[in-house]
Amino acid sequence: MKWSCKAFKQLSLDEFHDIIQLREIVFVVEQDCPYLDVDGKDKDALHVFGEYQGNIVATTRILKPGKSYDEVAIGRVVTSPTVRGMGIGKKLMEESMKFVKLHFGEVPVRISAQTYLLEYYKYFGFVETGKEYLEDNIPHLEMLYTPQSS
Repeated sequence: MKWSCKAFKQLSLDEFHDIIQLREIVFVVEQDCPYLDVDGKDKDALHVFGEYQGNIVATTRILKPGKSYDEVAIGRVVTSPTVRGMGIGKKLMEESMKFVKLHFGEVPVRISAQTYLLEYYKYFGFVETGKEYLEDNIPHLEMLYTPQSS
């Protein structure tokens, strides 16, 4: 696996195309959820992505404070169906958290998690905030990672 983190303007056209295509495959087609994925936030995001055998198979986007929440946010977390079960989803979040620390320091991170992934995000130190809601008819909950003080 090759991991990268790039600002929107650093992405090649092919990389951005493949990131959007992967998000559509999973969020729109697989989850049968028609929604506007390209929401204007990609242009001001850091895009984390993993390539396996020449294909982008995992991606997230990192938003600076004030774009979605007061805190840094990680969203659009997706792994290709072709590589599930290989541990790439876990590595994707590890890489995303690493890039948050690299670009923003040890800061709180907020996410909007699909409810069925609660345990997945807890593994990385995220805790429920108590805010549950439907987003595009899919149950979600807000979760927050708070760095441990030394």
